[in-house]
Amino acid sequence: MTNILDNIKIVLVGTLYCGNLGQVCRAMANMGLNNLALAAPNLDDDWVMAERFAVHAQDVLSGRIVFNSLQEAIADCAFVAGTTARGGLYRQHVKSPRELAPELLELASQGKVAIVFGREDKGLTNEEIACCTHLIRIPVDPGYESINLSQAVLLCAYELFTATGNYQPPTEKSEPAVSARKLQLSSMWREMLLEIGFMKEDKAAHMMQGIQRIFSRGVYSDDDVSIMMGVARQSKWAAKNSCADALPEQ
Repeated sequence: MTNILDNIKIVLVGTLYCGNLGQVCRAMANMGLNNLALAAPNLDDDWVMAERFAVHAQDVLSGRIVFNSLQEAIADCAFVAGTTARGGLYRQHVKSPRELAPELLELASQGKVAIVFGREDKGLTNEEIACCTHLIRIPVDPGYESINLSQAVLLCAYELFTATGNYQPPTEKSEPAVSARKLQLSSMWREMLLEIGFMKEDKAAHMMQGIQRIFSRGVYSDDDVSIMMGVARQSKWAAKNSCADALPEQ
């Protein structure tokens, strides 16, 4: 069966740092993407950083294809989504990665899709933006809009991967407890709390309401924490004294 993500190409334009390149490869591998193109890269010479930061995504790194220009890198793509943080007359029809991901997946079923990321220091030029059929802007706090290249790739790739619906969260192996079992648990705790001296019979009904609340929703409030810490302290005290009583006479 064809993987729709195989039809999506990540294109990096004028990338400067090998470390970022390695991190991009790792982000792509995390999200099931493997097609990487470098358009006119201007990388530093620290290739060891690329390999180090790629970690287990060496296949993405080694499978990269280098082109002389963006036009060459997207020549085989029917649709091109460029990422931009700047505004302007031709950058107003932007969508967030979450908004655009389903559309890009639909387009990927018709032809190849490129997602283009610009230079670390100045992004994509107006001429490069003109090559794009769609524009993506990652929502950020306006007080600080700069995003690391690999972070931008990861955010876009995450939305694409999520939109495929392929991820299946783990499920609880055990069946939900039925009411009879929960009542049995509550009864056992009531007996235990009375036996260790955590509560008295005349206060048991009130205290068990708190215990049952914790059973139903988990330890949520500070009062819940206090109750459970009290149970732990009293249990420890009861166990210690029970062991002392059981010691043989000297």
